[in-house]
Amino acid sequence: MTLDPVQLGQSRADLAETLKVLRKRAGWTQTRLAQRCNMSQTKISNIESGKLTPTLVDVELILRALDAPPKIVAEVTTLTRIANTEWQDDWSLRRRGLDKRQNDLAGFEKSSTEFRYFLPSMVTGLLATPEYVRASLADVPDDQSRKAIAKKVERQQVLYDRSKRFTFILTEQAVRWPLIPPDALAVQIDHLASLTHLINVRLGVIPIGAAVAPGPLNTFTVYDERIATAETQTGVLIFRDRRDVSAYVEAFTTYEGHTLFGEKARERLAAWSEICRS
Repeated sequence: MTLDPVQLGQSRADLAETLKVLRKRAGWTQTRLAQRCNMSQTKISNIESGKLTPTLVDVELILRALDAPPKIVAEVTTLTRIANTEWQDDWSLRRRGLDKRQNDLAGFEKSSTEFRYFLPSMVTGLLATPEYVRASLADVPDDQSRKAIAKKVERQQVLYDRSKRFTFILTEQAVRWPLIPPDALAVQIDHLASLTHLINVRLGVIPIGAAVAPGPLNTFTVYDERIATAETQTGVLIFRDRRDVSAYVEAFTTYEGHTLFGEKARERLAAWSEICRS
C-alpha cells in the first residue's frame, strides 16, 4: 500500500463520510447500527463526525452489520488502514516546536506499559547522556534546542517507573556512532551498561558480524502492541492498524533472537567503551 502524506490527512474525513453514507443508504439510524455492533450511539456519532478514528475491528463490525458487498468492504478496509496511519514531517515538527514532539512522546509513554525500541543507527533520547542529547540537536536553533533538551532529559524518568517494561535493541553501529568525541562516547556507552541493571529494562546489542535476517532497518518503537512509530530521514510514521503494528512486533521478535542481553551485553559495551578511551 502506497501512503501519500496528503492522502493520510484526508483519509479520516473520507472514512467518516463513507461510513455515514453507507448507513444512510441502508436506511438505518445511528441507534440501530450501534445496537447491531454492540457500540454506543455516541461512538457511532463520533466516528461519523470524524471526532473518533475507528479501528479496523470497529469498521469490520459496521460493514458486517450493514451487509456491505465485498468490493465496498475491500475499499473501506483500505481506507481504514490509511486513516489509522499518521505522518509527521520533520519540517512541520520543527515549526510546531520540537519540545511539543517530546510532549507527544511523553503522552505515549504515560499511556503505555510495554515498550519495544529497535535502534539501528543512534541512541534514543531515553538512553542518552545530556552531551549526547545536545549533539543530536546541534542543527536545531538555540531557542528550540534548549526546550527540547530539557524535555528529553525529563522524559528519562519514565525508565524508573517499575510499572512499565522496556526492551531496547541497539546495533553496534548505533552504540559506537561517533556523534560526540571518543571520551564522551565512552561515558555514553557506560551509561547504557548501567541501565542494563534496572529491573524493568532489557537492553541488548547486536554486534557487527552477527548474521541477521532481513527486516526493517529504520528506527521503530512499539507501544503495547497498539501503536508503532517508524522514523525516516524526513519524518515519523505512526501506525495504529493492528496488522501494521503486528508486523513491527514480529520484526522486533526476530531481532531479539540475534541480540546479546545481560552480562554478554555488558561485556560488549565495556569493550567498546575501552576502545573509545584508548
